[in-house]
Amino acid sequence: MRLLLSSIVFLSLISFKATAEISDISKIYREVPTLDGLDVCFGGGCAELRHISINAQEWSQVVTIFAFKTEDAAIERQQISDAVGMMETIVGAKIGTSGDRAGTFSNSKFPGQLDCNDEAINTTTYMHLMQHYGLIKLHEAEDTRTRSFFFNGWPHTTAVMHEKATGERFAVDSWFYDNGVPATIVPFELWKSGYVPADSPVRSH
Repeated sequence: MRLLLSSIVFLSLISFKATAEISDISKIYREVPTLDGLDVCFGGGCAELRHISINAQEWSQVVTIFAFKTEDAAIERQQISDAVGMMETIVGAKIGTSGDRAGTFSNSKFPGQLDCNDEAINTTTYMHLMQHYGLIKLHEAEDTRTRSFFFNGWPHTTAVMHEKATGERFAVDSWFYDNGVPATIVPFELWKSGYVPADSPVRSH
């Protein structure tokens, strides 16, 4: 079984006053998501779960992103970035999170907000879904990881994957921009050092 969230992730969930049951989060990590059924998080700290399906027309939009077959890991990372954004668009229309804005703290008044824990868990699920259907070939998703600082001192969590050929790890962070924008993929050590994209709206929060 894959390792579950690290203790620092649990602290992060508590810090955000999330009401998620640990058993619910464990369930997401144990399951292999399929088009017929996958669980997605929202509400902050995975406080709410929704079991959804993806139809053939919706999935074709994701498959199209990977239409160019490549052995170049950098190209596949861009495809994964775009595909995570597409999955957010598809899922957002189903669960009411299409209006999710970048960041968390200054946007709590808006409906359909996700915090970084929701984003990280969902992005991990989306990557597992892509792996299951053979779209991702050169990378493998890992568990979520948390860095212990951010602008205001809160922990921040991301999805993570590694390149199979080299073992190099990458953060796959969909929290820095609004719903549906391609995910930010950068080397994990860079992300861990406190990286935030220069043009992310989060910088102005």
